[in-house]
Amino acid sequence: MEMTLQKSIRKIIEGYNPANITIGVLGGHSALDVCMGAKKLGFKTLAVCQKGREKTYTEYYNSKQGKGVVDDVIVLDKFGDICKIQEKLRSMNTIFIQNRYFWVYCDYKEIENKFLVPFFGSRNLLRLEERDTPKNQYYLLGKAGIRIPNIYKSPKDIDRLVIVKVNEKERGYERAFFFAADCDSYSKKAEELLRSKEISKEALSKAVIEEFIVGAQVNFNYFYSALDNGLELMGTDTRRQTNLDGILRLPADQQLEALKHIKPKLIETGHIAVTVKESILEKIFELGEKFVKACAKEHPPGIIGPFALQGAIAAEKGKEEPIIFDVSMRIPGSPGTMFTPYSGYLYGRQVSYGERIAMEIKKAIASGKLADICT
Repeated sequence: MEMTLQKSIRKIIEGYNPANITIGVLGGHSALDVCMGAKKLGFKTLAVCQKGREKTYTEYYNSKQGKGVVDDVIVLDKFGDICKIQEKLRSMNTIFIQNRYFWVYCDYKEIENKFLVPFFGSRNLLRLEERDTPKNQYYLLGKAGIRIPNIYKSPKDIDRLVIVKVNEKERGYERAFFFAADCDSYSKKAEELLRSKEISKEALSKAVIEEFIVGAQVNFNYFYSALDNGLELMGTDTRRQTNLDGILRLPADQQLEALKHIKPKLIETGHIAVTVKESILEKIFELGEKFVKACAKEHPPGIIGPFALQGAIAAEKGKEEPIIFDVSMRIPGSPGTMFTPYSGYLYGRQVSYGERIAMEIKKAIASGKLADICT
């Protein structure tokens, strides 16, 4: 099926007008960053939005009077209806930039096999972010020889502080994290969440019990150029999470009092640009290079364009050691990476993810290799 799909995508690209390409994206996550970069390189931009969530793109950042970055908007009843507008997208010579929204709100199989619009990057890697998928991100990290936290198969095996990653009952794409130090505390907290209907028994049975790494949490945001066969570090950031960040702002005694009435949640709300010591950069590049090689071997063609390894830098035996506990197989959700210096060290100026993607697409068009970076 993949080979048949790729042949169809190549044929579609051959029929596109290379002088009139539209960069498309689902309206959310990283859409504005993508559109800003595309506009900067002279491409038309398109946001496909869901009804009730479109004003950011139709009003606040719509292209008008020399301002804004979103040229065109298509509003659907729901994001999952995107396959219904394939013909329209192809008529606009659309190259789609995949973001997390595709894999939260749309059907995996339908997007992988029936959405006949070229994606920048590898569409067959996105489902591997899900922890209940065979040969998922943990498998790939293992094949790459990248250190990850200890994973516990049973609550009975817990012998240190762990974070339990279980999907919410109401919003299956969000995780209801909770902490435990042993089997008893795991059972107590799991029962509380089940009683409050925040999680289901089915979700709990699929939960990942992961060693909690005590260290500075940093996301390493990369770009792999399939055209240049080279890895770039676009930037580094860390997460802001609610309601955890609010709890941490309280004095210690008030934190203890607050925790009697509320449970900590780790729902990602934003990002902060953060830098790392220059002496750690070589390790960070080595992690990215190992991961690129593993993906190319296990799931050809492998990584094309943006991805991120998210983890913590722990201090062990007098050395800083990055430990990875999460992977983004597409553009990360933080536009703040451009405010760290790493793309500037390479290009002499700070380059956003959106601009770097547009640079790669423009280069591929000029060299007749657009089909080599799209799937």
